[in-house]
Amino acid sequence: MDLVILGGRLVAPADAAEPVDVVIEGGRIAAVVPAGEAPAARRTLDASDAWVMPGFVDIQVHFRTPGATDSEDMASGAAGAAMGGVTACVIMPNTNPPIDTPDMVNEVLALADGVPCDIRTSAAITVGRAAERLADLAALYDEGVRVFTDDGDCVADDALMEAALAATVRLPGAVISQHAEDPAMVAGGVINAGAVAERLGLRGRPAEAEVSVVHRDIELARRTGGRYHVLHLSVAAAMDLVARAKRDGVAVTAEVTPQHLVLTEDDVERLGTTGKMNPPLRLADDVTALRQGIVDGSLDAVATDHAPHHPSLKERPLVDAPPGMIGVETMASVVWSELVASGQMTPARFVEVVSTAPARIAGIIDHGQPIAAGSPANVSVFDPAESWTVRAADLQSLSLNSPWTGRTLTGRVRHTVLAGRPVVANNDLCA
Repeated sequence: MDLVILGGRLVAPADAAEPVDVVIEGGRIAAVVPAGEAPAARRTLDASDAWVMPGFVDIQVHFRTPGATDSEDMASGAAGAAMGGVTACVIMPNTNPPIDTPDMVNEVLALADGVPCDIRTSAAITVGRAAERLADLAALYDEGVRVFTDDGDCVADDALMEAALAATVRLPGAVISQHAEDPAMVAGGVINAGAVAERLGLRGRPAEAEVSVVHRDIELARRTGGRYHVLHLSVAAAMDLVARAKRDGVAVTAEVTPQHLVLTEDDVERLGTTGKMNPPLRLADDVTALRQGIVDGSLDAVATDHAPHHPSLKERPLVDAPPGMIGVETMASVVWSELVASGQMTPARFVEVVSTAPARIAGIIDHGQPIAAGSPANVSVFDPAESWTVRAADLQSLSLNSPWTGRTLTGRVRHTVLAGRPVVANNDLCA
């Protein structure tokens, strides 16, 4: 055999308490057998006292290629993903130039060849992300794009958004993903419209800017039958709209970032520009509601909105610094530490929100599959007990804007296997 992962535990089936060996051959899982019964292999990985899970999937990352590779590039972004157990991710199209044509799709994917993560790309909804006319969604779809978004900007024009959602009806598996903040309502806004913004004398970005767009888009999805996904949802009221629409049978899903599950507007004063992002960190009540929502299924997935910025950009005053924080390498550990280790979320739900559901939303069929014979061998081995302290300088990103610097987390990826090949072993990138 090519590889055997020795002595780990499976999250599913739920009663799989005994350790197993996972046998991998030819890029797929050949067998799952009781521990100690695997055949000889060219290489082994020790999974004792760890969970063997489907590789994690992050469906919202910015690897700044092309246009800003001093902040991140494909190699550094993919290395961070692999270290975080992420075997597939979807890059956003707000690059320079934007990813809005089949040629750009192919150019960007060629730059990702050979990196230790399966890179997929989204494409812009509108030409140049200018919100004036639709991109050729059908041509982009034919190149393999399944996620369409003007992320970084909201498609505010009703007619454009309706046409985009209607297009997904003719493109099986396609989804329109929205950065849901009304641009008129957040113009000039820096952080959440609330007490901290008032104290700092800054213009705020109100929660209603998100709620109003989510409400409009759900109604357009309802009317067209199109498929709609809310990027980085941050407000409890918007989540309630999503949950209600799901009950009505509307094709809507929503993701939440680790930072919106943990941090609030109060953390901006402590974090400075690292705490600035769009949509902004909200209120403690929102955090409480979103945590409950990701546990009970009102929210579907966790995605990081990994947004690296060169230190020189984040050293500007808060009003001028670009929004965003890095997170692809720390995603699983933050979610496990905050929700699973605390007893709020089961390991099975953890796998659903960081692997199975995001893969399903983005149409990535060879990731997020169960650890079972015949599945593609995209695997994360996760040690639930390892305690580690985040240091931004030790992460793989070219940027340092991690909100978790100095925080001690419980749970860490030990090994990552991509298409049957170890890309991380014993917390180190493989050569």
